[in-house]
Amino acid sequence: MLRTVFIVAVLILISFSSFSQEKILMKIEGNPVTLAEFERIYKKNNTNNTAIDKKSLEEYLELFINFKLKVLEAENQKLDTAEAFIKELAGYRKQLARPYLTDKETEEKLIDEAYNRMQYDVHASHILISVPQDVKPEDTLKYYNKALEARKRIERGAKFDMVAKEVSDDPSAKTNGGDLGYFTAFKMVYDFETVAYNTKPGEVSMPFRTSFGYHIIKVHDKRPARGKVKVAHIMIAVPAGSPESEFQKAKKKIDEVYAKLQEGKEDFAKLASEYSDDKASARRGGELAMFGTGQMVPEFEDAAFKLSGENPISKPVRTAYGWHIIKFLDSKPIGSKEELYDEIKSRISRDARAGKSKDAIVEKLKKEYNFQHDPKSLNAFYDVVDESIFQGAWDVNKAKDLTGVLFTIGDMEVSQQEFAEYLARFQKRGKVLPLKEHIPMMFNKLVETKVLEYEEGRLEKKYPEFRYLMQEYHDGILLFELTDKMVWSKAVKDSAGLEKFYNEHKNKYMWGERLDASVYTCPEGKHVDAARKIAKKRQKKQYDVNKYMELLQKEIADTNFIIKIEDGKFAKGSNKVIDKIDWVEGFSDNVDIAGDVAFVDVRKVVPPEPKKLSEARGLITADYQTYLETKWVEELRDKYKVEVYKDVLSEIK
Repeated sequence: MLRTVFIVAVLILISFSSFSQEKILMKIEGNPVTLAEFERIYKKNNTNNTAIDKKSLEEYLELFINFKLKVLEAENQKLDTAEAFIKELAGYRKQLARPYLTDKETEEKLIDEAYNRMQYDVHASHILISVPQDVKPEDTLKYYNKALEARKRIERGAKFDMVAKEVSDDPSAKTNGGDLGYFTAFKMVYDFETVAYNTKPGEVSMPFRTSFGYHIIKVHDKRPARGKVKVAHIMIAVPAGSPESEFQKAKKKIDEVYAKLQEGKEDFAKLASEYSDDKASARRGGELAMFGTGQMVPEFEDAAFKLSGENPISKPVRTAYGWHIIKFLDSKPIGSKEELYDEIKSRISRDARAGKSKDAIVEKLKKEYNFQHDPKSLNAFYDVVDESIFQGAWDVNKAKDLTGVLFTIGDMEVSQQEFAEYLARFQKRGKVLPLKEHIPMMFNKLVETKVLEYEEGRLEKKYPEFRYLMQEYHDGILLFELTDKMVWSKAVKDSAGLEKFYNEHKNKYMWGERLDASVYTCPEGKHVDAARKIAKKRQKKQYDVNKYMELLQKEIADTNFIIKIEDGKFAKGSNKVIDKIDWVEGFSDNVDIAGDVAFVDVRKVVPPEPKKLSEARGLITADYQTYLETKWVEELRDKYKVEVYKDVLSEIK
């Protein structure tokens, strides 16, 4: 059975003053349940927004009491202390906490920024000056200056593509002069994208750094976004590195295919399956997945976006891969912000942008919780940490005398020893950095971790809706575990109990009147009489199906004759042949069934009788589960004292 969460929450009162004002609706084993708790849950589950009436309230009250009793029983059985329960609840908590650990204002700005950028495609070229991974910070200046010198040459009149071919470390620049074609938001790393969108057409940016090195960008054009297009194509491939003669040879072949399309005698999908060298799409009549800017080579993309329902098929188009004929199938403009909101939000969470939201929330929380740190406590680490930390060999005992407080967040103190252990835990072989850079960087990472941990630990106190959600998951998991133990799995495993329940209620699971019969269905023709003749012999001698088929073949000597035989008990509506005959013993008349001929050997009419357990196990098991749950709830109501104050219930409006 699928794990489902019963949506119900326990209201935790925020202050002592409000506690004194809360009205108590009921007590379960002496534990008070407030009117506010019940009302919130009732209204949350009243999804149809139906009018509140006394009957619906009282019906829901009974369900609510049953639920509270089950949760209380689960807690009394210590199910909430089981390792599996604690681990599962912690996993849900991590998921539920994520939205609270991002800065909503920053996130909304990033969503707006991304959506606005998605309205335009940018055509740009770039020059990349790679920066080695192990370079020291003071040595990066020469790489910056190299990029700056390239920009100065372009400013003095050198062509961007020629400079790119000469100095760019992007391997493709040797052939494309650094031209990236058109692209849109999320197609490049975020810093690169930002500079591209902030540079005006015709301008060359100043050098800027990404994880790849230093870049300069020249923006050629910005155009309204094209959206997405869906096409099919027929491709005559030309292998990479082929001479021009191969392209001309392929051109003749694609022209022949195009001529067939122009004549209108051949279907595009048929020609694609027959001629296209793109075998994956050829099997689908040439159909490709919908694509947008920057996902296809420019020549193919431009030709595809020029097509429409009025102009659906292109002339042959040449690309580096060969020749194509493209057919328009569908197009889709950029959606509204509301339509794309969830998609953009998800993409931001997987993008470098996510760091901006995290940085913003950390800074806000540091101010909110009065973050304080002692620079002297941090500086002390320069005396005990050495470059062995970059070989993963630094001994944490070197910091054993550092026992002071490093920083505070609210009422939490983080010690120097905790930072020393953090440094030791995350040391590894790698790039050697100046300790004046490494120690502050690790300090900031620890601060970020501790600030977010501190906030996460306070979510229940700070956000009532989070507290309610956590209580729902807590109770829901407990309820699932205990109900599975007491009802679902028990009903499946308790074969003796199920058998006893069936015997006590078997008259509830009745067959209606049925026919004990054999149904013969065969093609219309000369062999029908023979099939009927052998069927009568089978009835008299009690032959099985194999013997019947053997005798029939001796009679007709036609191995192509196929007959279908169904033996059994048939209820009304279970077989279309049975429904067309008279329910009397003996052989029925022939019945026409969609061009075939059928007849029935009715052995007897079976009066109504109980179904066997094996014939209705699913239904009987479900009823047995309901029985077990009803009995269990009765036991819980006897076990625990429930007091309900009905006059308080009437206050819900």
